[in-house]
Amino acid sequence: MQLIIAGIGGQGILFTSRVLGQMAIDRGRTVIGSEVHGMAQRGGSVISHFKVGDYKSSLVRRGQADILMAFDQTEGLRNLFYLKKGGVFLVNAGDEAVFQNTSLQKFLADRSIRTCRFAGHEILNQHMGGNYLFLNVLILGTAAGLGLEGFEKESVVQALRELAPPKHLESNLKVFDLGMTAARN
Repeated sequence: MQLIIAGIGGQGILFTSRVLGQMAIDRGRTVIGSEVHGMAQRGGSVISHFKVGDYKSSLVRRGQADILMAFDQTEGLRNLFYLKKGGVFLVNAGDEAVFQNTSLQKFLADRSIRTCRFAGHEILNQHMGGNYLFLNVLILGTAAGLGLEGFEKESVVQALRELAPPKHLESNLKVFDLGMTAARN
């Protein structure tokens, strides 16, 4: 599996990469990854390349990603070129009108890209008092809710139990379930 995580600094991309790595290690898989744009500046662009399996290079090449997880709509659209034909685009979509653009619709259709848009900030406003720090776990729940290979519920929950700070574990598990529900809607 080759995956790109795109967003902005402060959205928990590093923690998400750690969870994905733990999930793969728990299954006895080889993992490599790289943050291409550093997180030194909160609010700056961050792209994490992540591979599970027998790969030599940590960088995902253009048109090779199985999954693009976009914590930010703009960053997701900016990095769509990484997705392979038939790939999956999970995106925290803030502006639905963007997805009505005929050029974007054609791009996604021509490449048979499966798109799952969810209103992450709205969900977190309703259920977590606007605490956006849980956006990363929400997108993991969305991936599990879609039934994506490698994102089995038990695997993600186990990794969260191993890595989440104890004081945030229950909130992480709640948000994970919210993500699973969002994927089904």
